Amino acid sequence: MAATAAPVRPAAPAAALLKTEARLMSREPGAIFWIIVFPTALLTILGLIPAFREADPELGGRRVIDLYVPVAVLLPMIVAGVQSMPGVLTGYRERGILRRLRTTPARPGSLLTAQYVLHGAAMLVSVLLALTVGRLAFDVRLPGQPLGYVLALLLTALASLALGSTITALSRTTKVAQTLGTIVFFPMMFTAGVWAPVQTMPDALRHIVELTPLGAASQALDQAATGHFPSLVHLGVTALWAALLTGAAVRWFRWE
Repeated sequence: MAATAAPVRPAAPAAALLKTEARLMSREPGAIFWIIVFPTALLTILGLIPAFREADPELGGRRVIDLYVPVAVLLPMIVAGVQSMPGVLTGYRERGILRRLRTTPARPGSLLTAQYVLHGAAMLVSVLLALTVGRLAFDVRLPGQPLGYVLALLLTALASLALGSTITALSRTTKVAQTLGTIVFFPMMFTAGVWAPVQTMPDALRHIVELTPLGAASQALDQAATGHFPSLVHLGVTALWAALLTGAAVRWFRWE
């Protein structure tokens, strides 16, 4: 009696695609550096400035380096969301890879999921690295409200990846995606507090920045770091941006 072939599990093509994308991503040292290494390197450079390690009465006795840990946490999300992922997906669409995937068991949606998983994993590694170095090298306290911190991180990651998907949806070519990503990149850096932590901004400017996804996320992460559950307003703003950007990406995304 002939042996019956085992049915192909639906998850197999997606798993194979994830493995392939992980291998391709590992061959991109630039993306790995900017997503995982750069945020902690910047935190280390700032932490070596003596004045940044001294308590500041104007900051309620906190140090500048304490305020820059949330910035280092947000940086990989900016890089992955608006610089790395759009270029990859737009390049695949431009070369017809997404169109050809439609004829295989590995659907284009599986590729999008794989990119979300891989960039999300890179973000997580970067966050853990920044928190570890901050704690061991500069005695920055670990988040006092872990649940609120994780929730803020999750919402921020979703918003960043949704923004990257929207950029991909609006870009016909890789060059356009890179241009849009660069245009968005620097305002996001500002609202994340790279040049000046959000907590130190003038009240009027801070209130405006808090309406942006990363400005609200920065405040939520800082609140969770000091032991308070993040404000529902800040979490709500970040969640709203994630929902709006996801809707825009779904509405305008094209596989070809």
